[in-house]
Amino acid sequence: MITVKEETTIVGVSQLRTHLDDILEESKKHKVLIGKRNKPIAVLIDMEKYKQMEDTLEALEDFALSYLAKERDQKSKTSDYIDLKEGVKRIKIK
Repeated sequence: MITVKEETTIVGVSQLRTHLDDILEESKKHKVLIGKRNKPIAVLIDMEKYKQMEDTLEALEDFALSYLAKERDQKSKTSDYIDLKEGVKRIKIK
């Protein structure tokens, strides 16, 4: 294992096979890049950090979609909309 930054450790595939427990423990503290022939191929991170990343990405996606919806609403006219009865009729829901 080689620590290249305070937050990053590089591990070869062969080391992963032989020192899995140590590497998993290291992934709780830092992200671990797994390399094969000196090229990074995967990243191991702690599950809590992963969940935080997913939550952040989901919040950013929601923000971006709400921004797009607001922008689209501001540019639209009343004639661009149809009422619910007309929508149901057009898609033939009973």
